[in-house]
Amino acid sequence: MTTTSSRPVRLSWSALTALATAVFITSLTETLPAGVLPEMSATLGVSSGAAGQAVTVYAAGTALTAIPLTAMTASVRRKPLLLLAMTAFLIANTLTAAAPGYAVLLFARFLAGVAAGLAWAILAGYARRIAPAGLEGRAIAIAMTGIPLALSLGVPAGTLLGQRVGWQAAFAAVSILTIAVVMWIIRSVPPVDQPSVARPALDRPAVERLPIERSPIERPGIVGAGRSSARQTLKVPGVAAILLVVVAFVLGHTIIYAYIAPYLWHAGLGPSTDAVLLAFGLACLVSIWYVGRGIDQHLRTLALTGAALFTLSVAVMAATQAHPVVWIAAVVWGLGWGGMPTLLQTAAGQAGLRGGPAVADTAQAILVTLWNAAMALGGIIGGLILQDLGAATAATAAAILGAISLLIITATHRNAFPTTQTTP
Repeated sequence: MTTTSSRPVRLSWSALTALATAVFITSLTETLPAGVLPEMSATLGVSSGAAGQAVTVYAAGTALTAIPLTAMTASVRRKPLLLLAMTAFLIANTLTAAAPGYAVLLFARFLAGVAAGLAWAILAGYARRIAPAGLEGRAIAIAMTGIPLALSLGVPAGTLLGQRVGWQAAFAAVSILTIAVVMWIIRSVPPVDQPSVARPALDRPAVERLPIERSPIERPGIVGAGRSSARQTLKVPGVAAILLVVVAFVLGHTIIYAYIAPYLWHAGLGPSTDAVLLAFGLACLVSIWYVGRGIDQHLRTLALTGAALFTLSVAVMAATQAHPVVWIAAVVWGLGWGGMPTLLQTAAGQAGLRGGPAVADTAQAILVTLWNAAMALGGIIGGLILQDLGAATAATAAAILGAISLLIITATHRNAFPTTQTTP
């Protein structure tokens, strides 16, 4: 039987670029404190470890709300929900820029984390839904270019602005950009059905079939358009292993990245923090470009390479603080880290699709929750290590966790990171 395709025949570059800009704002809001931590600490009159909790409360806001918000908004159309998340970022970053003290700052960062919980649960699935069949991974990779762009351009620019004008100005600039992206989303991003109410195209009159809608894959024994519980999702082969990699990898990355500015000052590279972050971010950009080209055919190989490069780089940073070596390690770190968010989200989506679209969306929500729980824990652990043991020990802890993630990827060659890519 021949059916009418409900998906576009080519990538919608304007829509995907708008989503990438939304990802850029989400990622920049998350990571900007790492570049301006010394300035925040001095202005607020708190220690670097205390200032670093701006990362922790942000991540906690996301971790605590991603799954509940996903469940509560399952019957809400995706585009208004995305606009709501971006508006919440606008409010949170404006409040951060105007914060009169430490307590207000933490509240604003928690609110930003809640907005991120909603945004991250939407963005990857949104890109997947508006992509042609067989190009879902590439569409997600395009949307996720906002992450390396935030690291390569946003954080260094924010760091420079924070050093020259003040860290508040950096967050105010993010608010201005958010206004622009809200207008862009309104104009360019097509609406899509919410996953919990989507119906097969054959069940609707032809006049109701919009090219922007994506119907769920209906197979015997597979969850279709309904909701999926976390327990059902974790039972799908491969999902749990991918989530374990997320926890180990993100925990290791955050332990060192959240306190990279103090690490660089300790290494004698403090005045070059913005330049080191720029080198790291540009390497991330190269990484996600390369990942985007090969993710649909070589996801396992790329994941193994990313985890190995990350582990090697932070292990070197733990062993020596020689300036040339730190610069090289920062670049290698970026090459390993840049594509991993896309790889892990794509792996989770592909594994979840074995149970149906609702399971895939729930897998993404759990991934977002665990990702940010690991960030929150990494912010706390990294702060304690920095205070009691020093920056080099934080890099050692990051290397150990990177090695754990590498071992899990290596061992899960059947379902989580299969040797041969298959279409669910």
